[in-house]
Amino acid sequence: MQKLRQHPILILIVINLLIGLMTFRSYGLTWDEPLFYEYGQASLYAYTPANWFSPNFDIARSFGASASDHANRGPAYLILAAPLHLLLTRLGLDTASAWHLINFLTFNLGIYLLYRLASKWMSQESAFTAAALFALQPLLWGHAFINSKDSVFSTFFIASILSGFNMVEQLQVQNGYTQKFRAAIIPAVILGVSTSVRILAPLAALLTLIYALLTLKKDFFRLQNLTAFFVYGITALLAMTAAWPYLWLHPLYQFSEVLKLMGEHPASIQVLFSGELYRAYDLPRSYLPKLLALTLTEPVLPLFALGVLLTIWKREHWRALGLTLLWVGIPAAYVVLSRPPLSDNFRHFLFILPPLFIFAGISIEFILQKINLDWVRFLAIAILLLPGVFAIITLHPYQYTYYNTFASKVNEVYETDYWLTCYREAVLEFNQLAPEGAQLFVRREPQIAAYYSEDNINIRDYRSEKDAMQSGDFYLVNTRANEHLREMHNLPAFIEISRSGNVFCLIKQVP
Repeated sequence: MQKLRQHPILILIVINLLIGLMTFRSYGLTWDEPLFYEYGQASLYAYTPANWFSPNFDIARSFGASASDHANRGPAYLILAAPLHLLLTRLGLDTASAWHLINFLTFNLGIYLLYRLASKWMSQESAFTAAALFALQPLLWGHAFINSKDSVFSTFFIASILSGFNMVEQLQVQNGYTQKFRAAIIPAVILGVSTSVRILAPLAALLTLIYALLTLKKDFFRLQNLTAFFVYGITALLAMTAAWPYLWLHPLYQFSEVLKLMGEHPASIQVLFSGELYRAYDLPRSYLPKLLALTLTEPVLPLFALGVLLTIWKREHWRALGLTLLWVGIPAAYVVLSRPPLSDNFRHFLFILPPLFIFAGISIEFILQKINLDWVRFLAIAILLLPGVFAIITLHPYQYTYYNTFASKVNEVYETDYWLTCYREAVLEFNQLAPEGAQLFVRREPQIAAYYSEDNINIRDYRSEKDAMQSGDFYLVNTRANEHLREMHNLPAFIEISRSGNVFCLIKQVP
């Protein structure tokens, strides 16, 4: 208990974990998960030594059924988490719930790493508050359970930055080749694995390199330090390749193919934004800035802006914090200026959010220094965290659909439950209300509805079996891209899943 009192971040994480353990089963399977988890299972083939000596060894067998969609990113996270997933399923959890719990544990690791990073430039109290503000973002809380790609990559990216900056600081004080090499190994492995998780991780290496140039100055070009960075680069490449079977046959060629695909996206996807439907490749430049302003709690961006100004004014830690600003600035500028195809709001760029909270922490420290009374300081922190706590409670388990009070209207104006997690609640309720042998036609992703349906419910694919629908049958439709307005929109809802006035999916009965 004494250690918990000395390190409040541990109290936050313990509370988070207790809440997570009580609620993780409530989160529905997303349409993006099943094939990704199957890819992880298939990848075990590549890491089974007995297979390597078989004359029929074929690395393509480790790519699974969704090779075209998933092989171009490594399965490192899925492989590392596989033993825990196996344990949880043997304890009785279903596959989706087991992964959701593991994802949430990974998110909490990211909270701790963010706290460690923020502690470099502010007091323990301010770093804790910044980490708590990050942890209690409804957007991030929801993704923490259901998003095994982008939320997980955010944790890996924080780890890459923190370990990279720590390496530079050790190189500054360490003498001798052995000590410097040791300082480079673990950060390199983290970077390599992170790159296999998402190809954008080398941005962390670039920021680390610039930090080294600014910190070590002329000493950067000493043979010992140059050699250490050579070890860092080579080890990262080896770790990346080892964690990514897709690269094993033709590493350079396969990696170049991934780079070509990096800016591509299924352009046929429609995206609901500001009340209009756009193609993924034709979104306005305001897309990312506006969503950042609307999907984070109200204090975040003002605190971020104040933190940037305070850093410029005080000129403290300007090198490291300037690079931290580039962490968000470079990807954000790329999105705004290049307008790459995007969908699902900005989930692919969740990794750019941590710097916002680091600068928010600088503002928080400035504010708390002006307050002498402990109870007033506590009250100020509580006020900053309250919007997130309230939304996490009221939106459960759809926190990732959060929009703040600056969004005058959300329903049919912005995307909400774009991953169809509402199917769980809708189908579980339908199991209780539907007549024996009911037929439920699902507009899209019927396999997700089937995951939760009872045996006496017939799940049908609306897109391919529409003509078989008869009077008395049921129709499940989601509100992504306003799909619920295209057909049967005038029929009353048999079941409606919504939170805070925003509808996520409906089940209707055919007259």
